[in-house]
Amino acid sequence: MRIGLFGGSFDPPHRAHLDACLLAMKRLKLDRVWWLVTPGNPLKNTSHLAPLAERMAAARRLANHPRIDVTGLEAVINTRYTYDTIEWLHARCPGVQFVWIMGADNLRHFHRWQKWRPIAELIPIVVVDRPGPSLYASNSTAAQALWRFRIPEEAAASLPGRRPPVWTYLHGLKSVLSSTALRALREKSKAAPAQPAPAASAEAPKPAAKPATRQASGQKKSRSKTATKKKAAARRGASVRKTAGKAKARKAVPVSKRGKASRKGAK
Repeated sequence: MRIGLFGGSFDPPHRAHLDACLLAMKRLKLDRVWWLVTPGNPLKNTSHLAPLAERMAAARRLANHPRIDVTGLEAVINTRYTYDTIEWLHARCPGVQFVWIMGADNLRHFHRWQKWRPIAELIPIVVVDRPGPSLYASNSTAAQALWRFRIPEEAAASLPGRRPPVWTYLHGLKSVLSSTALRALREKSKAAPAQPAPAASAEAPKPAAKPATRQASGQKKSRSKTATKKKAAARRGASVRKTAGKAKARKAVPVSKRGKASRKGAK
């Protein structure tokens, strides 16, 4: 059998984990993939790590694939390091062709793993492309040290049957999901203080007055101008009527009286 080993804390598991394994399963023609949910990564802070049972249950819900097995093997056999786990499997499954599956982000730090060179000599490795880490993973310490053992991507199907050290790089997966980033968001949401609920009031609050819109303001100004024009017209009309009234009054006085009044005024 050809079996891919995919180890990690899976805290939390996400779609990129599944897609990486499905890609490796297809390109390497693997019969199965085992997810090795570790009790704790020795290179990471595990103080906020979710319990193993919870992580395994979440991983099973995500995988939900007939050829992917989620296991807590390392907790059962009491191993903390990848080299010890692979050595244990080789001793008990001599007829199986194992392949170690890792993301490009792990290749960048692979030289920090305990016995990373013996791991490369113990099992073929397939590195799955990641958008950001792919830019610098190929220049990492481990990639440079193992460069001459890399085979072309077109020969990936032959990787499980090759004698290590041997590895290849698979392109095509472009997911930016990261357990580290998702875990940071989870811890941030836990640390955020809860907002106090507003106190209940016996009297229902009055709705706030809505601010006048530009249209309403324009209408108000228009009405004000119209009213001003009407008042001015009314004043002009009153003045005209008053002048006309005086003229009519003068016409109503007899001519003889107007003459006497004129002469009287002259005296």
